[in-house]
Amino acid sequence: MPNADDVRRIALSLPDTTEKTAWNMPTFRVAGKMFATLPEDETSIAVRCPKEERDELVLAEPGKFWIAGHEAQFAWVRARLGALDGEEELRDILADSWRQAAPPRLLDVHPNLGLPGGR
Repeated sequence: MPNADDVRRIALSLPDTTEKTAWNMPTFRVAGKMFATLPEDETSIAVRCPKEERDELVLAEPGKFWIAGHEAQFAWVRARLGALDGEEELRDILADSWRQAAPPRLLDVHPNLGLPGGR
C-alpha cells in the first residue's frame, strides 16, 4: 500500500518538481504549477484530472476516488492511498497529473511521461 513517503519520493522524481507547503500541507509543483497535494492526514492525494474523466473515475471506483466539496468546481480529484493497486498505479496517477501541469518545454523533452505505457 503506497504511503505519503511514496508520494513524496515519486512526485519529486518527476522532472522539475519541487515540494512546497501551502494550506498547511505538502504540495508538489512542476515549474511552479501545482499538480498534487497530500491533504489532511496524508492518507490521500489530490491530483489534477479533467472534469469529464474525474466524474467517470468517481463513478467507476468510488472506493478509490472522490471529489472533495471545495474542489468540485476545479479539475481535481482525490485518491485514497490505501485503495491504490500499489506503487505503479500511484506513479501513473502522479505522472498524469504532472503532465497536465507541465509547461510545453518539459512535455517536449519528456513526450511519453504520464501517457499510458510511458515513463
